[in-house]
Amino acid sequence: MEYGYEGATIRKIADEVGVSSTALYMHFRDKNEILVEICSDTVSRMIASNEALLAQDMDPVLRVRQMLEGYVHFGFDHSNAYRLVFCPVSVEPHSDGRAELTALGVSCFELFSTAVAAISFAGRLKTNDVAAAAQVLWMAPHGLISLMITRPSFSWCDRDKLVALMLDGVFDGLVI
Repeated sequence: MEYGYEGATIRKIADEVGVSSTALYMHFRDKNEILVEICSDTVSRMIASNEALLAQDMDPVLRVRQMLEGYVHFGFDHSNAYRLVFCPVSVEPHSDGRAELTALGVSCFELFSTAVAAISFAGRLKTNDVAAAAQVLWMAPHGLISLMITRPSFSWCDRDKLVALMLDGVFDGLVI
């Protein structure tokens, strides 16, 4: 994931894991399949973290905020995996891989939507439209992550400050 979709080659991947290129082809059809597997593993860990948060008895607003903070950290810590799962790329993985990556993104969002519904159930959401609130809460950090990882040369303010301000803004707008 270090090199992104376009920069990853079978040789680089093989060198990284300490096997020959031929050995990789014994387990994977092509580069696409390898990158989908890496993304699946990475995103699955984020999903597991969110499932653990959902299982905790805690304030639903705090839970959603922690989920979004985790999502932001995931985006910055795994920017190439983030791009493959949540952003369009110029060279798409084969259709089987694209479907798997799309399903991962949908799973993340559905889990997140469940957490936002708990805010509504607690009577703390400023709108009756839980789906729209969940989408807005998801879109705000996505925009921040996407812009910062695709435009690294822009003169951004301190990242932590931007994340906190963005989260404060969307929560102030949507949560009582």
